[in-house]
Amino acid sequence: MTAAGLGVDKLWTAAVEGQSQVKTLEFERSYKQRVTQAAYLSEFDPSSMIDDDVMRYCDRFTQFALVATDEAVCKAGLETHQPFGSRTAVIIGSGIGGACSNDDAHHNFYVTREREEAMTVPRVMPNAATSQVCIKYGCTGPSFAISSACSSAAQSIGVGFQMVQSGMVDRAIVGGSEALLTPSVFRAWEVMRVLTPELCRPFSKHRTGMVLGEGAASFVIETKEAALQRGADILCELVGYGTTTDAYDIIRPLSEGQVTCMQQALEGAGILPHQVGYINAHGTGTVLNDIAETEAIREVFGAHADNLPVSSTKPIHGHTLGAAGGLELAITIKTLIEGTVPPTINWKEADPRCELDMVPNAARPAEVEFALSNSFAFGGINAALVVKKAD
Repeated sequence: MTAAGLGVDKLWTAAVEGQSQVKTLEFERSYKQRVTQAAYLSEFDPSSMIDDDVMRYCDRFTQFALVATDEAVCKAGLETHQPFGSRTAVIIGSGIGGACSNDDAHHNFYVTREREEAMTVPRVMPNAATSQVCIKYGCTGPSFAISSACSSAAQSIGVGFQMVQSGMVDRAIVGGSEALLTPSVFRAWEVMRVLTPELCRPFSKHRTGMVLGEGAASFVIETKEAALQRGADILCELVGYGTTTDAYDIIRPLSEGQVTCMQQALEGAGILPHQVGYINAHGTGTVLNDIAETEAIREVFGAHADNLPVSSTKPIHGHTLGAAGGLELAITIKTLIEGTVPPTINWKEADPRCELDMVPNAARPAEVEFALSNSFAFGGINAALVVKKAD
């Protein structure tokens, strides 16, 4: 679920063709906005996809997660006529949770004095999306939500990977969902002065910040043996995961933590740096973030970084915080399948402090066997995932 519409194919088309989904955002409860750009779903009708008795309990972020998981389960070819049971884990990350329901509740209480929605509490819980997915598919195994800002989805995927790898469960439904475009949340980001009032230009000289977005991505992870046995359509192999914490500053990144994180992911995958053929960067478009990530990539990949395609797709789908790692992993997987590296759009001029092969403005054909997806969050929480092209 992205501003490009429903389905991974729409996201991939937008990413590879460089079609930004960022547009003017006007809130019904308006305030004097300095920034008016965001990537949002303008034609989403949840009532056509989610039953009324479930909708009552669902904030927008949970609606996104349910629809995205439907696509994942369908693509995985899983039988849904019986419960998935206790050997299936569900982990759906979110940085904020039910922001829309929270905003409505606060507005009703402080402004209009209207009666609050009776189901506000189950709507705003960060674990609401996870729990609704469990209910829908009868998943009675481990379930929880990881909330680690912009690393939420990547850590959820990584932890699910570890649970399957260890034999704790046979299958994991994982990902992230975020619906944060409310007046109060948007204003909070505005006053931090990290949002660009124009275009998001990751790693480019004269970049002026990030652009927010909303969406969700879900994945089904299982052992290769189990997938082959039931004749599943295997999209790729998830082979490495790394996660670290800077323990340095709540908002300023530290390249050392990112270095260790990527090294962990490569070691887990059992590969050397020169075997990576593409990096989907965290690439927010803020000055400090892009510099720190460049330094980290240079440290990990050495001379290989000169010829290693790196791109940020956030100017396409926006920075979706807790969902970002999921959307970007989906794009990374499609890169392996399609043999095409998506561009970093809105590129103007190289920043000498961010000298990488940023695939500026136009996609590039490339046969990639291993790819890396980075997610680096406020709080100094880092996560990296390595995927391998399916045999």
